[in-house]
Amino acid sequence: MPELTAILEAVLLAATEPLSLDRLLNVFPEIERPDRTALRAALAELATACEGRGVELVEVASGFRLQVPADFAPWVSRLWEERAANYSRALLETLALIAYRQPITRGEIEAVRGVSLSSGIMRTLQERGWIKVVGHREVPGRPALYATTHAFLDYFNLKSLSELPPLATPRDLNVIGAELDRRAPDRPDDASPAMEPADD
Repeated sequence: MPELTAILEAVLLAATEPLSLDRLLNVFPEIERPDRTALRAALAELATACEGRGVELVEVASGFRLQVPADFAPWVSRLWEERAANYSRALLETLALIAYRQPITRGEIEAVRGVSLSSGIMRTLQERGWIKVVGHREVPGRPALYATTHAFLDYFNLKSLSELPPLATPRDLNVIGAELDRRAPDRPDDASPAMEPADD
């Protein structure tokens, strides 16, 4: 039998979707099936072997997959004539709101964005498999509650929502001004800032 790492590499290369540990274990006949510890060790060995190469092993929400590292996208993307989809700012804002505030209703999204939400945006996100209805808010009209899916996590190379980058938080202008003053090159004592901080 070939080495476990080589078998996993072949299986992951042939797969069209991420494979969970259970799915990987099931490719082996029962008498040859490794235990979970050996499987995880072989996956770690494969990940190390891929470092600095044109493929990488990543673990996403649905399991493990071999993929092309993002650094190689400028060359690999030329294999396809079809251009990558360009999503509107409104769609990306909507997706971000759902990801960070889920479960959330359409009305809550509209309240945060300050504009009405096109049904085309929600349809596109659902067709991509990035969001789904996970329930209904117990208020009059019982609006649908939206949340992200495993497909969303997989697409953005995330294992869980906790890996989402932190949201920037608005900070006090006086704090920002003090930071800028500290970073500015030394000024003569009689020099004054170009702009006075606004009164609170």
